[in-house]
Amino acid sequence: MKHLNPIIALCTMLWACAYTAMSRTLYDETSSVVAKTHQQWMLQYGRSYTNDAEMEKRFKIFMENLEYIEKFNNAPGNKSYKLDLNQFSDLTNEEFIASHTGLMIDPSKPSSSSKRASPASLDLSDTPTSLDWREQGAVTDVKNQGNCGSCWAFSAVAAVEGIVKIKNGNLISLSEQQLVDCASNEQNQGCGGGFMDNAFSYITENGIASENDYQYRGGAGTCQNNEMITPAARISGYEDVPAGEDQLLLAVSQQPVSVAIAVGQSFHLYKEGIYSGPCGSSLNHGVTLVGYGTSEEDGTKYWLIKNSWGESWGENGYMRLLRESGQSEGHCGIAVKASHPTI
Repeated sequence: MKHLNPIIALCTMLWACAYTAMSRTLYDETSSVVAKTHQQWMLQYGRSYTNDAEMEKRFKIFMENLEYIEKFNNAPGNKSYKLDLNQFSDLTNEEFIASHTGLMIDPSKPSSSSKRASPASLDLSDTPTSLDWREQGAVTDVKNQGNCGSCWAFSAVAAVEGIVKIKNGNLISLSEQQLVDCASNEQNQGCGGGFMDNAFSYITENGIASENDYQYRGGAGTCQNNEMITPAARISGYEDVPAGEDQLLLAVSQQPVSVAIAVGQSFHLYKEGIYSGPCGSSLNHGVTLVGYGTSEEDGTKYWLIKNSWGESWGENGYMRLLRESGQSEGHCGIAVKASHPTI
């Protein structure tokens, strides 16, 4: 067996030590930069932690999310959307979905007392090429469900706010908290999740209070006596939209529509653009479709979604989601479970 020249062996050992030291230095410098970024982020969003262990855990997740964001944004190739830090950047994707979605659909139970629009009535000839119900004054400000699985309530309320404005001329911010507290059954469980159709059924029977009269608390509470709360709005029922993007286009050309989507990885880090990225494997979040359009840059078609994660997420609380993706269910399943209230 040949022995290494002592000089070569020494050089090899010194190089290995130097490389290890250099790697450690680069890691420490990177960690230091990320730590400063994390501190600035904490100040921006008023974030604090209960102890050092929690701080260390959240910093690690923050660093992983930041790395994911930079890797995606800096990767070669044209992208239709961008990611960025936001108030959710110290949460894992799994934690975020568990605490900030909340759609519950029981496929074994048909929607109660709903009407279904007939596919035969489809006629897209009179629909505009683009539409934004915000421009018609039919959309209230973006709200925030917080750490409560009440997306279903926010989706339904935004749709009701829209049709009330269209039909009666008044835009009234309505109460999600009333639905969280009162619209409970085997499928609706307050912050534990629910379904928009069940919310519409409740509002059909009871009406719904204004946001001012029944304010959101971000947690389930005791239902306030209906005799103490005067309904600010009423609906006559609701309709389920037949599956398919053409049917969905026709529906949203008439009014804002509640839709179910599948939220997956990178969704909570979305910043801007037309989202064409990964989706979840099942419908788990309720949002409100308030329009559609086409990108002026490259002609990509999109749906305009009002979310309930606050204005600092996405495009001031909104997302543009890829339209006409070639999937029968629509991107992220947007064209599978849609419904809207009627007056």
